[in-house]
Amino acid sequence: MSIRVLIVDDQALVRTGFRMILESEPDIEVVGEAGDGSEAIAAAKEVAPDVVLMDVRMPSMDGLEATRRIIAPGGPRVLMLTTFDMDEYVYESLRAGASGFLLKDAPADQLVAGIRAVAAGQSLLAPSVTRRLIEHYTSAPAKATRPAEVDSLTARELEVLKLAARGLSNAEIADALVIAETTVKTHVARVLMKLGLRDRVQIAIFAYESGLVTPGAG
Repeated sequence: MSIRVLIVDDQALVRTGFRMILESEPDIEVVGEAGDGSEAIAAAKEVAPDVVLMDVRMPSMDGLEATRRIIAPGGPRVLMLTTFDMDEYVYESLRAGASGFLLKDAPADQLVAGIRAVAAGQSLLAPSVTRRLIEHYTSAPAKATRPAEVDSLTARELEVLKLAARGLSNAEIADALVIAETTVKTHVARVLMKLGLRDRVQIAIFAYESGLVTPGAG
């Protein structure tokens, strides 16, 4: 089964470059292109991609708004493209449901690996980038009361959530809690299910915004 990719960028030359890179891979199929957010929404409905490679800054409708409208249960996963790794749109894109982001000047092999990772249900943010982004953009004070959904978590699941929110890998969480890595994977899956989240990026955002974890602490 090929990974179906929709390329969204307002520059035709950029789209062509990405298409050339991706079409050289035997397991990736470029099923469409779009020049702005509005075209992306229409194209996503028409060609049903697995992954949308989405530029952040575009005329008419930007990638942020397009991502909000494209993301749906069982729908495509969105991989954002940005020129700067601290682009002010990136955090909002992740909140909107994007599975991660890549810099536009990333090497071709990173682009291909990123699409495969996102298609497989993973989030594409290095732990250090996750921490840096969330701490940079989450400046609101912690909420006085934690969300009701948190009460559905076991004590261990809550521990795993907090460590995952800080960007720790499954192996690092396993070491910290002295449990098997497979057990960590199970806990992460249950946290995602109980809180209705898509991936580890949204776990981090949920934890920071709900005050379970505070920027700079720990």
